[in-house]
Amino acid sequence: MNEAVEIEILEKRAAPGGKAALPTLRFLTCGSVDDGKSTLIGRLLYEQQLIHEDQLAALERDSKKHGTVGPDIDFALLVDGLEAEREQGITIDVAYRAFSTGNRAFIVADTPGHEQYTRNMATGASNSDLAVLLIDSRKGLLPQTHRHATIVSLLGIRHVVLAVNKIDLVGYDQAAFEKIAADFAAFAAPLKFVTCVAIPISARFGDNISRSSKRTPWYLGPSLVSYLEAISVEEDRGSLPFRMPVQWVNRPHLDFRGFCGTIASGAIRPGDEVVVALSGKLTRIERIVTADGDLGVARAGESVTLTLADSVDIGRGDVLAAPHARPDVADQFAANLIWMSDEKLAPGRSYLMKIGTRTIPVSVTKVNYRLDVTTLAQHPAETLGLNEVGFCNLAATAPIAFDPYAENRVMGAFILIDRFSNATAGAGLIAFSLRRATNIHPQDLTIVKEARARIKHQRPAVLWFTGLPGAGKSTVANLVEQQLHARGVHTILLDGDNIRHGLNKDLGFSSADRLENIRRVGEVAKLMTEAGLIVLCAFISPFAAERQMVRDILASGEFIEIFVDTPIEQCMARDPKGLYKKALAGEIKDFTGVDQAYEAPEAPELVLGQGDATPQQSSARVIAYLVERSYIERFDDSGDWSI
Repeated sequence: MNEAVEIEILEKRAAPGGKAALPTLRFLTCGSVDDGKSTLIGRLLYEQQLIHEDQLAALERDSKKHGTVGPDIDFALLVDGLEAEREQGITIDVAYRAFSTGNRAFIVADTPGHEQYTRNMATGASNSDLAVLLIDSRKGLLPQTHRHATIVSLLGIRHVVLAVNKIDLVGYDQAAFEKIAADFAAFAAPLKFVTCVAIPISARFGDNISRSSKRTPWYLGPSLVSYLEAISVEEDRGSLPFRMPVQWVNRPHLDFRGFCGTIASGAIRPGDEVVVALSGKLTRIERIVTADGDLGVARAGESVTLTLADSVDIGRGDVLAAPHARPDVADQFAANLIWMSDEKLAPGRSYLMKIGTRTIPVSVTKVNYRLDVTTLAQHPAETLGLNEVGFCNLAATAPIAFDPYAENRVMGAFILIDRFSNATAGAGLIAFSLRRATNIHPQDLTIVKEARARIKHQRPAVLWFTGLPGAGKSTVANLVEQQLHARGVHTILLDGDNIRHGLNKDLGFSSADRLENIRRVGEVAKLMTEAGLIVLCAFISPFAAERQMVRDILASGEFIEIFVDTPIEQCMARDPKGLYKKALAGEIKDFTGVDQAYEAPEAPELVLGQGDATPQQSSARVIAYLVERSYIERFDDSGDWSI
């Protein structure tokens, strides 16, 4: 089940019988392994009389089989539902539990303590407003304690309860408690928590859980439950500027077009002006539609359908925003990154970034530093390993709309997805845009691409010729442009070698530079399609992810991938520039086709060069493709142009 849906269901179940003084509190338990997180939650449920008789009987039986506390009930087993967790005595997955007292409803996330499952802990923290950080009274602060406190801070949790557990095992010693509290306060000072309260507890015996314990007369503070019942942690998202990522465009018939989504922050009313963050288009709200009828106002957290006064081009992933307080729009930004993959971060490699309702290719261009979670020191690094935290620069293939995570947790959080395994590789928190100017927003232009192309009597497109060195890409592209020029078609040819002598002369041939070479060419090609041109690009572009990156920044149907499929033996025999000879002699490193792989397109729009096709025959096939799909006009019998 989707975690957001699961939490929403639990919130409804958790609602107390009476009227709650404060909204539902979502908190997590975290800390090092064996510090008693699951035991604490089990004890909380037991003391609130939320365990039915049959559950209690089963718990007693399980305690005899799997328990770790002798003849007593092992409350941890109530939460550790996975068989693997019971056998190992640790928490692996994130377990959500809902309960309520007479004063407040709660949803608690029991997260893993073992370093191997830090990614699961981060998942639980991302949905919480407060953290209960447990520490074993006998052990004090451990590396995983520091790690969890740091991640909690990075994820925007500003309220922490330091639960100094197993106080019974140190004889309820006041000095032991005060030393741990002081050590943590010193460590956590740079993390800037708003509240941080230390409470001595025994989850096994219930000391200071629901009520104050007589065995700690020296402790004059509240019990854990009474503190959680009273604390106010609500972020006032309603006072932030309006933001709504578009989840879906609802078009049931020609007379209705609505934009569906959950309001991330702020409020909106019919008649209010909104702007499409990415395009800069300005319009007004006409209606706020819900299943229960139209609303006069919608606020943060509500799922609604908005209809607009004007016909505006909006799709999934766009963000509707307040026009006088717009989100940042940039394709390069800095972010804190929590790495969650066994495979190390590869700077320059293309990942998928999911932010809000949008998914877009992105790469990490630089790891600025790796954060030592035990000392908060910043160390130089070139990559990040599993569970490491770093501050990185990232570049997306197109601009995205966002707010810094510190200002808006919904609009500033993202995940990175491995494009090959589809697994979550990392979680990120945007800090700021990497532009020098922060007041730049897209300008709505009167003359658009379609108007420029119309007067040229053509449809803009990018013809992307890819293939091995020596395959004949430039030769065919040059012939195609000659024929298009003879027909009066407006074109431009971007050739790999020529670009390297001008626009990209500052780039070398490292993996990062090669990626940047293609990214720049893609951006230039996009600008030229805005002018209504047909752009011919002849680049080896050996990796599928690079070509997909360019396809993603163009409009649908504008990227035409043309694979010049010439066998490598034929390319080597041609060797027009003598490069294969040098590569085979070891004079050129990482040469495509020799010591670097070429990823052939899986589904290109055109495949050329197979068999005995000549460059003239190949160019004729490209022209025929453009004519058949109405990118360019054709001659009729009278010699005039027609579509």
